[in-house]
Parts: sequence; C-alpha cells; structure tokens
Amino acid sequence: MKEAITEFRQYSNLFIELVRKGIKLKYRRSYLGVIWSMIEPLLTMIVLTVVFGTLFGYENKEFPVYILAGRLIYSLFSQSTTNALKSIRQNEGMIKKVYVPKYLYPLSGVCFNYILFLISLVVLSVVSLILGVYPTVRVFLAIVPLLVLFLLSVGAGLILATLGVFFRDLEYLWNVVLMLVMYTCAIFYYPDVILDSKVSFILQYNPLFCIISNFRSCIFGEEMDMWMLIYSFAFAVVSVFIGGIIFKKNQEKFILYI
Repeated sequence: MKEAITEFRQYSNLFIELVRKGIKLKYRRSYLGVIWSMIEPLLTMIVLTVVFGTLFGYENKEFPVYILAGRLIYSLFSQSTTNALKSIRQNEGMIKKVYVPKYLYPLSGVCFNYILFLISLVVLSVVSLILGVYPTVRVFLAIVPLLVLFLLSVGAGLILATLGVFFRDLEYLWNVVLMLVMYTCAIFYYPDVILDSKVSFILQYNPLFCIISNFRSCIFGEEMDMWMLIYSFAFAVVSVFIGGIIFKKNQEKFILYI
C-alpha cells in the first residue's frame, strides 16, 4: 500500500494530464464544450418528466428533481465505467513506449467524469430552487453516497479495463448491461411501483440504486437509509479489492493484447 501511494505521488503530474486529456477529448469538435454537461441532463430531465410523469401520473413538482438526481448519478457511473473500460486500449501507444503505472488510465477515466459531474450539479441546484426543493443541512451529507459511488466506479472500472483488453466485444456488451441497470435503478419512477412485487429484490440488492436513493434523500432533506449505505459501501469496497487483484495480476499481459 505504501509503495502504491509513493508511486502515485511520483506520477501525479501525469495523472493530472490524463484527466485533462480526458476532458478535452470528450468535448473535442463540440461547439458547446463543457457547457453541454449542464444542458444534456436538463434536456434529459425535461423529456423523462414529460414522458414518465404522464405515463405514471406523477404531477408533483418535485418529480423533475427526483429524475434529475437519479439521472446524474447513473450517468456518472455509466460514463466513468465505460471510459475506464476503454482506457487501456486507448492509451496503447503510451503503454508500449514508456513505463507508467497502468492503473492510472482507468482511474483517470473515472476522475475526469467526476469533475464534469460537479459542473452538472449546478443544474440540479438551480432546478431544485426553481421548483421549491430547498437545501437543508443534510445536503452536505451527499458527499457520502458520492464517495461510495467513486469506489464502486473504480472497482468496476478496474475489472472492466482488465477484461476489455482480452475481450474486445465487452464494450458493446457493457452498453447492454448499463441499459438494464438504468431500468433497475428507479430513475424515472418511484420505487413503490415494484416494491410489492416479486422482483423487488432487484432494487434492494442493486448497489447503484442504494447510492441513488441515499443521494436523493440528501437532496430532499431526508435521512439516508443506513442499510442501503452499509450494503453499497461494502459492495463498493469488495469491488475495489477484486478489481485491484484482477488488474494487478493481468497488467503485464496487456502489452501482448493491445
């Protein structure tokens, strides 16, 4: 552990450059640039509110905030893990030329998406104030589920980055998995729609739903669900542990497959 920390400090400047590169590449050839990080979730919120608000009969003014909060967290996880999955192959030129701790690539893929997420929180704040969802002291606790999400994204990212080197089609498969995850995170419907059904376990044991639910609780000034917090944290820590082992065990083979 001490060696890893020392190595990270040694390559910290390169890590910062990788994060900057990720942000630049994401908005390359885009006229709106980083501003799109605020416009896209706003447009998505409007569409989902109109469609699913009408479908399920949700007319309360807090529903758009509910959707936006869930959508932002899901998008952060989706984009972070997808970028981590591609990170090794996208940097194959650098990997073949110089030695760099390979875990920096998936880690930077997660981190630059977190920076963009912080920008998109401006939209959530403005929409909440406009619709009368005013922040309370509990809003500061939102950092807790966000930290759990960071661990989960890093763990999943390390696993995906490793498997993505050996199985090129994983990128397409992961897009399908993410679509299924989206529908099981109660992003555009309230959980009580399926809590009384036989498939309610899908929500209860979905760590991303647990994170989204606690994040929403902080936004709406409610208490976090401690079971969800403990479960999602434990799941995230285990994923980092497993991801770290898998990545470290296979990283020397990467150069033979990229």
